Amino acid sequence: MLQVPFYDPNISYEDNYERGPFGAFTDGKVFEQTGEPQEDFLGQKVYLPFGIPAGPLVNSSFCKAAFEKGFDICVYKTVRSFVFPCHPFPNILAVKIEGDLTLEKAQAKLIADNNYSEPLSITNSFGVPSKDPSVWQEDAKKAVSYAGKGQVLVLSFMGTVREGQTPEDFVADFALAARLAKKTGAKVLEANLSCPNIGNEGLVCYNPDTTEKVSQAIRKEIGGIPLILKVGYYQNNEDLDKLVEVAGKYAQAIASINTIAAEVVDKDGNQALPGKNRLKSGVCGASIKWAGLEMVRRLKSKIKNQKSKLRIIGVGGVTKPEDYAEYIDAGADAVMSATGAMWNPFLAQEIKSNI
Repeated sequence: MLQVPFYDPNISYEDNYERGPFGAFTDGKVFEQTGEPQEDFLGQKVYLPFGIPAGPLVNSSFCKAAFEKGFDICVYKTVRSFVFPCHPFPNILAVKIEGDLTLEKAQAKLIADNNYSEPLSITNSFGVPSKDPSVWQEDAKKAVSYAGKGQVLVLSFMGTVREGQTPEDFVADFALAARLAKKTGAKVLEANLSCPNIGNEGLVCYNPDTTEKVSQAIRKEIGGIPLILKVGYYQNNEDLDKLVEVAGKYAQAIASINTIAAEVVDKDGNQALPGKNRLKSGVCGASIKWAGLEMVRRLKSKIKNQKSKLRIIGVGGVTKPEDYAEYIDAGADAVMSATGAMWNPFLAQEIKSNI
């Protein structure tokens, strides 16, 4: 049963940032964990390798509430090296999908509205807004301090495309964002390569050369801090081989997947999300679990073939405790839930009670 989401899709991003979180995330009840954390997450001991990926935890208040509810790995929303605005409201809508959102189904138009029901899938379109580094650095430091025993804060960051920018400029901006992120004291960092931030070329992660240059530049900036590369769904096996090769050189883990993109319209067939370049947006939730699981299995095989020590963070469609177990069985070393956690603040506790 869906509960009051901790991020309210019916108000703006800025209102969520200033007033959130909501629902049970505000009840003040702290989930008590006993004993010593035994699970290893990139050098940090956690009670359970489960948490919330980059996206819905928009500031330290959200991260604090998530830690208190038993989510042991919390990823602070992706930040940039400078101020960047949010897409116009609304930013989240429910999408109506029968069964899995296959790649074939994603070629058709999906109907969206604000009626959220199970099995829940949503589209989200924020444009990766970011506060000024002076703001998010101080706030991220707070978020790091809110991690309790057996918990860890991950800080996600990305580079930004600017008009007239060279490829070298783009890589340099990614490196700058990494440098700024390192100063927060976060014990684990994540490079978000899964957002459409290199213009018409699509996702960074689908450009092997750019992925390698960005990863190399980040590693030079962050030294020995564990690094996660966040990526999307790969259709091309050769590109996935290259990703594992590059990640093996510069990172400790791959997080997959982000979303599956599709055109989203209202019941009358009109663009559902207002603004330029928003007819197509990312879909997440129950309908993309198949893709997340498939990527975990494929990554597991390729990592084994390359004799790599890379870890896998499975993301996509985790809405109930059984989904966590399914990801672990598929080969994930850690699992995260965004949509499922947003509408069920007790998901981590439910998973822990099932183990």
